Amino acid sequence: MTAAKAGDSVSIHYTGTLDDGTVFDSSEGRDPLAFELGSGQVIKGFDDGVTGMTVGEKKTVNIPCENAYGPVNEAMIQDVPRAQIPDDIPLEVGLMLQMQSPDGHVLPVKVANVTDDTVTLDANHDLAGKDLTFALELVSIG
Repeated sequence: MTAAKAGDSVSIHYTGTLDDGTVFDSSEGRDPLAFELGSGQVIKGFDDGVTGMTVGEKKTVNIPCENAYGPVNEAMIQDVPRAQIPDDIPLEVGLMLQMQSPDGHVLPVKVANVTDDTVTLDANHDLAGKDLTFALELVSIG
């Protein structure tokens, strides 16, 4: 059997869970995820977990946050004066907004907290700081 290696096009069925067992993503009921192994299209720990698998093989991999979406970066959490947010935006914790950086890049941010004076915006990925577990099944190597 041929083992998956960097540069191969692979298709994977997967289920991703958090430490408490909560499923955060799955290919169940969908086509398998297709990507080029080792190309950076998926998080490092996912790439590493698939490398060496053979078609039909199933396994579970535990990915520390450093090899997933990284630790929470406190510099990406900012308090903004509430007056700087347009009045027509209904500020609720969990609401996703878009900010524009000084160089013109659009950055998704989540409202993390709202007070009378400030709005706390978090630009970290939702899975930053979390260790992830993936149940994997290699469907094909192309």
